[in-house]
Amino acid sequence: MKSLQRSDFELKPFMASSNWIASWQIVNTLLPYGLLWWLAVVCLQQRSLWLLPVLALMVLFLARCFSLMHDCGHYSLFRSRTANRWVGFLLGIVTGIPQLPWSRGHAFHHRHNGNWEKYKGPSALVSVTTYNQLSPNNKTLYRWLRHPLMLVPGGFFYLVVKPRVELVAGLAGLLPHALRQWRRSPGMSWSQIVASHSSRWWHSPEEFRDLLLNNIAVVGSWIAMAAWIGAGQFWLIYAPVMAFSAAIFICIFFVQHNFPGAYAHATHDWNAMDGVLEGTSNLELPAILNWFSADIACHAIHHLCEAIPNYRLRACQQRNAHRLTGVKVLRLGDLLGCFPYVLWDEKAGILTTIASLKTS
Repeated sequence: MKSLQRSDFELKPFMASSNWIASWQIVNTLLPYGLLWWLAVVCLQQRSLWLLPVLALMVLFLARCFSLMHDCGHYSLFRSRTANRWVGFLLGIVTGIPQLPWSRGHAFHHRHNGNWEKYKGPSALVSVTTYNQLSPNNKTLYRWLRHPLMLVPGGFFYLVVKPRVELVAGLAGLLPHALRQWRRSPGMSWSQIVASHSSRWWHSPEEFRDLLLNNIAVVGSWIAMAAWIGAGQFWLIYAPVMAFSAAIFICIFFVQHNFPGAYAHATHDWNAMDGVLEGTSNLELPAILNWFSADIACHAIHHLCEAIPNYRLRACQQRNAHRLTGVKVLRLGDLLGCFPYVLWDEKAGILTTIASLKTS
């Protein structure tokens, strides 16, 4: 497996994006999601037990929205880069997350997959050495924050709270900078001020605009929905849907990179192809879950070539199956067994568990 190169895989025939397929995917995702919102409001007002299955479907459709937004971030869903940006921005409003900054961070993950010195995974894992240096209280906090039960509150924070906090924190640094610049140069434009400001919350003026406009649209939609159906009813629907949907895609992302034997090296001995083929897992999911996750379960192929749109991933994986025999395959029953792998053993070049560390 280590001798395989990208050129050994047949990828190019599957890289062609289709505007028709992409448009149909957007329609068959957003229209049902909007209809489910209406049904949820009706069920809630009538105190119907049908609310629970409606909310469950909303969770799945929102997870699909996120998967399609992910494709837009790779500029693979539509043929046009502009179409991917606009549709990605729209899906970012639906999912509550600014698409451009998220996509930039995700692209960093793709460039450094398997290099755990640079990319710490969705749970910000630390090395065994760093963990051993933590105080007992901080070790307990580290374990609890990475417990599977934290997926739901963590998902709510990830989609609902974090993007708002990032904007407020970023503006807290930008506005004083703007006042200083205007004192020195009264004719300086707002765009010039944003470009001259270095912030940890965005990496370019474009990312700042995406973050700002996303927050305006998302918070504006909260206010509009609360005015329509009442704040209490809105949050009774919105909060669990956002939390559980985020929990699903964080879970999927986690197990596709954190599993027994996953490739986890430092920069000096990291190999990009090994990171792709040994640092990702493919999932065997029921067909209905593959649809809702837009075939992201075909993850090794996705990392080999992110330009392949979701609707061609499975065919590409089947065409290259004989070259993917060494890729880890996980089934639903294997997923819980992946969550203990929350430490990077930098010496062994693998992920390990806290229990194993205690035993050793």
